Amino acid sequence: MKESFFVDENGYYGEFGGAYVPEILYKCVHDLQEAYLTIIESREFQEEYYQLLTDYVGRPSPLYYASRMSEKYGCRLYLKREDLNHTGAHKINNTVGQILLAKKMGKTRIIAETGAGQHGVATATVCALMGMECEVFMGATDVERQHINVERMKMLGAKVHPVRTGNMTLSDACSEAIRDWCCHPADTFYIVGSTMGPHPYPDLVARMQSVISKELKVQLTEKTGRDYPDYLIACIGGGSNAAGTIYHYVDDERVQIILAEAGGHGIDTDYTAATIHCGTPGILHGAKMLVMQNDDGQIKEAFTISAGLDYPGVGPMHCNMAIKKRSTVFAINDDEAIRAGYELTRMEGIIPAIESAHAIAALKKMTFKHDDIVVLTVSGRGDKDIETYLKFNN
Repeated sequence: MKESFFVDENGYYGEFGGAYVPEILYKCVHDLQEAYLTIIESREFQEEYYQLLTDYVGRPSPLYYASRMSEKYGCRLYLKREDLNHTGAHKINNTVGQILLAKKMGKTRIIAETGAGQHGVATATVCALMGMECEVFMGATDVERQHINVERMKMLGAKVHPVRTGNMTLSDACSEAIRDWCCHPADTFYIVGSTMGPHPYPDLVARMQSVISKELKVQLTEKTGRDYPDYLIACIGGGSNAAGTIYHYVDDERVQIILAEAGGHGIDTDYTAATIHCGTPGILHGAKMLVMQNDDGQIKEAFTISAGLDYPGVGPMHCNMAIKKRSTVFAINDDEAIRAGYELTRMEGIIPAIESAHAIAALKKMTFKHDDIVVLTVSGRGDKDIETYLKFNN
């Protein structure tokens, strides 16, 4: 029987996943496990969800043929334009779904973690839409380098908590959000922003983002005459845009999956966020995954120019796929990402988020045939990163 790379009935992807939570959160997580599939697969949820994706988010997002980049890299390169969604990234797909789920479960207060700020903005956006209380935890380092998104969250009515523990980035924000959840388990719904955390979050987030690959099947058929590409390329931190890009192709062996994680200064240095290259199995934020840790199991600080990829773990779905060679993962260093971001900007007139620029940089590491159909997800737009681009474009 052919192996599937989707979650099993116990919440595992191979050896990765599960739900490792403190006792006080057991009921919250168990209730979510029991409720989520029944709710999100219901006709009522599906109708409301897709109506909002269409009328509020602006889906389907375009699939754009990048002619100049195609010529340069010797393939047929299509860009899935998640940067054109409302709020400027793929994150809104997930928050729309989870806020509907929270309402149907009777929750009244929403918390979230954020790195680059896009998930925080998307969460604050849907909370404003639904009239719900919203608190966002964000590392103080990221508050400084993504201050425009911080102001957007505040404008939307969210309370932003700068987290000053550790290296004050995404991992620390996740830890603080979980601490808050432990203090308010009854009324609070934690909208996790990526395919991480205790089961069912990796599966839940992947399902909410799977609208990306669902649209790809239709759009590729219209543009190329077939519903699958030869290659899918996406950046990966926790892994939500990557999961959405590949969801309907995970078990399709005709499709090669290429992921780009943040190499920082290089995987041979202490300044990297390349978890799949440098991590070992461990428990982080409620799930077993590949984690950057020392010999004593203490979490190492991740380092990258990209606030959205600055995480010392990676979602269990992606860990399993990488270990079993279903996906190929490149570590993209900071300087490579900056150059790739400028390349897309100058060649196609699209300024990508620094996160997305990592995926673009993967093109240089590959060799294509001229008729290969390549789909690359531009997960977000680069407005938030202009100062970073200018600072590091030496």
